[in-house]
Amino acid sequence: MAAFEQLVLSGGGCRCFWQGGFLHVVKDALPLRPARVTGVSGGALTLAGFLAGRGERVLAEMKQAFRATGSNIDWHRPDAGRVTPHQRIYDEVVARSLDGGAQNRVAAGPQAQILLGHPPSGRWARLSGSLAALAYEAELHLIGSPHFNWAERLGVSSSLADARAAARDGRLADLVRFAAAIPPVFEPPLWKGRAVIDGGMADQAPMPEPDNGRTLVLLTRRYKRLPEVAGRRYVWPAEEVPADKIDFTDPEKIQATWDAGLAAGEAFLRKSAAE
Repeated sequence: MAAFEQLVLSGGGCRCFWQGGFLHVVKDALPLRPARVTGVSGGALTLAGFLAGRGERVLAEMKQAFRATGSNIDWHRPDAGRVTPHQRIYDEVVARSLDGGAQNRVAAGPQAQILLGHPPSGRWARLSGSLAALAYEAELHLIGSPHFNWAERLGVSSSLADARAAARDGRLADLVRFAAAIPPVFEPPLWKGRAVIDGGMADQAPMPEPDNGRTLVLLTRRYKRLPEVAGRRYVWPAEEVPADKIDFTDPEKIQATWDAGLAAGEAFLRKSAAE
């Protein structure tokens, strides 16, 4: 069974718990010890959980937060001018999951990079980011590939942030939660002086820099078009996962999505052993 030198974790919001379950099964059995790991959007949290050995902890924290959330919209108690609780909940879960011990493990681990998106206008980050999000959704359905360029044509740029350096500086939780700042649900934060939006609007499966070696790419949905690249293997759920991308109210759905990832990981191991 050939080893993978690189692991890429796509975005997908709550669907990323499928990745967590998959990795929980294959990490020791393969074994999966990549030299480079890249994550984007919700996949950034999967990345941190995987490298820190906190995947199950992330799942437990998120389920607990979802149990206390009755609705995805709260008109009576808006969070800092927003009518959804998503950013507050995500920030709290990430902070609890990625404590000092987790950061130390990531800092001492392999190369880890997280893709950040940057809106066309820093001054009007929320508005321009929201327009870019519309372009992303259109391309997602019309083009059907995890790699695209429509948002880029509108001025969206991206950068790969060093997760190990962020962990050494005590800012890994900030980097992970900033990576999933979906406008207009999340207010665009600043990372090193630049406004940040969900990196998934620039690329849903960003390759690491440098890009060298056999690569396992874990998607969270099926795409109509995937590039054929030597040494690169895309894996995705056989069926649509139970979790909704930004539904923060149903802990059973993310548990079922994790369980689907467990089953997919076991199937992957069986298939790999037979190859």
